[in-house]
Amino acid sequence: MEKDNCNKKSLSGTLDIRQLRHTNSPVFSTAIFGVIMLLVGAGTILSNMSLESTFFWSSPTSEVIQINRMERKSLSPPKNSTSRDRIAWLRSHLTEFEVFRSTNLSEQFHQRVLESLDDKCEVRFFMTWFSPAEFFGKREILAVESVFKSHPQGCLMIVSGSMDSQQGDSILKPLNDRGYKVFAATPDISLLLENTPAKSWFQDMKSCKRDPGRIPLHQNLSNLARLAILYKYGGVYLDTDFIVTRSFKGLRNSIGAQTVMEGDSKNWIRLNNAVLIFEKDHPLVYSFMEEFASTFDGNKWGHNGPYLVTRVAQRAREMIGDNFTVLPPVAFYPFNWLDIPRLFQTPRSSNDSTLLKADLVMLNKESYGLHLWNKITGKLKIGKGSVIDIIISDHCVVCRGIQR
Repeated sequence: MEKDNCNKKSLSGTLDIRQLRHTNSPVFSTAIFGVIMLLVGAGTILSNMSLESTFFWSSPTSEVIQINRMERKSLSPPKNSTSRDRIAWLRSHLTEFEVFRSTNLSEQFHQRVLESLDDKCEVRFFMTWFSPAEFFGKREILAVESVFKSHPQGCLMIVSGSMDSQQGDSILKPLNDRGYKVFAATPDISLLLENTPAKSWFQDMKSCKRDPGRIPLHQNLSNLARLAILYKYGGVYLDTDFIVTRSFKGLRNSIGAQTVMEGDSKNWIRLNNAVLIFEKDHPLVYSFMEEFASTFDGNKWGHNGPYLVTRVAQRAREMIGDNFTVLPPVAFYPFNWLDIPRLFQTPRSSNDSTLLKADLVMLNKESYGLHLWNKITGKLKIGKGSVIDIIISDHCVVCRGIQR
C-alpha cells in the first residue's frame, strides 16, 4: 500500500505525456527525453539514499519505511512564523495531537499502570512514544529488548496512544510471547497532570492560549509527560534510543551528567533527561515540572529538557541537599553526540580494533547503557563488527534480523 501511494503521488506530479503524444516537434521530443532521464536519475538517487540510511540487516520493506521517515514532516508550525501564526496553526491542527484527547481508554491509564506495574516487577520502566506506531522501528525495538536482557523480571510501559493498538500489539508480540512484561497504554495527560504545577500550562496549550514554539510540540509534551509519570508512579524513564547494558537495580533518585569539567567527573556542567530514575513524589521532579510551566519556551531546543533539568538541579544542590545523585557521564552518556558516529563504523585497522576493545570494556563494566543520539545517528548505517553492532547484538533478546 505504501509503495502504491508513493507511486500515485509521484505520478500525479509528472507531465501527462498521453495528452501530448501527437506533438512531433524535435525540440519537444528532446525535452521529453530529458524529463524522463531526470526522473530515472532522481529515482536512483532516492534508492541510494535509502540504502545508505538503513541498517545492514535492512529488508525492502524497511527501506520504504526509512524513506517515509525521511520524508515525514514533523507536526510543527511553518518556519519563520510569528507567535500569533503558531497559535493559529495549533488551533487548526489540535485534533492531530493524540495527547490532547481524552477517551474512555485514556481515562483508564491510572488503573492500567497500577495493574501492569505491580510489586512483582524487578524494576519498572517507562518510555513515551507520541508518533505513529509504524515509525516505532528496529532501533526502538532494540532499545526495548535491551531492557529485558538486563532485567528479565522487569516491566516496561510504553506511554503511547498509537502503540496501544493492534499494530502496537503486533510490534510487541515477540517479546510478550517470550514472557516479557511490556505494555502500551494510552495516557490522559490532563488527568496525569492533576495536582501538579504543570496542569494550568497544559490547559492553556490545549486551549490554544500559548505559543507552542517552533520545536515540534510532541517533543516538549514528552519532556513533560516523563516528569509527571515519574512523579505520580516512580520508576525509570528511558528514551527510545537508549540501549541498556547493565542492571539498574539498586539505582535510586539519579540523573546522569552529560558533560563535566575536564578532569573532575563530579563537577558537572550539563545534565540530560534521556534517563531519569526517581521515586514517587520526589521534590526534585516536582521542581522540574514547576520550571517547565513557568519558563516554557518552544523556540529553543533543549530548553524544556536537558537545559531544564540542569538549571533546576544546580539550584537544588543547595536547597534540597543530597536526596538525589548525579552520575558521571560514563553511566548513561559515555559518548557524546560528536563522538558517537565512529561507534557505527567497522574497524579498518589495528588501531581501530584496539580502540573498539577499549570502548567495549568501558561500556560493559562502567556504563549502565548507551544513548544513541538518534538525531545525529538516525541515518547512519551500522557497520558489521562495529561497537554498536556488538552492543546491540549482545543485549537483545529476540534479536530478529540482526546479523553478525
